[in-house]
Amino acid sequence: RGAGGTWQLGRAEAGRAPLRLRAVWMQGTVLEVERGGAPGGSARLQDGSGPFTALGVEEVPKGRPCLSAGKYVMVMGVVRSCSPEPILRAIKMTDLSENPVHKNMWNLEVEDLHRVIP
Repeated sequence: RGAGGTWQLGRAEAGRAPLRLRAVWMQGTVLEVERGGAPGGSARLQDGSGPFTALGVEEVPKGRPCLSAGKYVMVMGVVRSCSPEPILRAIKMTDLSENPVHKNMWNLEVEDLHRVIP
C-alpha cells in the first residue's frame, strides 16, 4: 500500500517501474455470490490470471443482474487489498456475457495496456 491510499503494481518482470493505482477495471467469470457476509454482498470471480473478489456488488447500480454464477462481467472498483489476491470495492458492474468477444479479447487488452503505459 502506498501514499494517499494508492496501491503499487509491481512490473519488474516486464522491466518497468511500479505503477500506483487507486481503482482498477477487471473482467472475469462469476464463480459464486455471497449475499449474507460482507455489507452489500460479495462476488468471487476468475479472470485469466486468477481469482479476485468484489465487495458491495448488490449496492452497485445495475450490478444485481450480473450476480449469477457463469456470467462474464466487468467490475470497476477501488482496490482494498492485493494479497493473497485482489479484493475490490465495486463501483460499477456490467454484464458482458452476451458478446463472447469481450472475454476473448480481455487478455490481449491487458497485454496491450502493459505495453502502452510507460
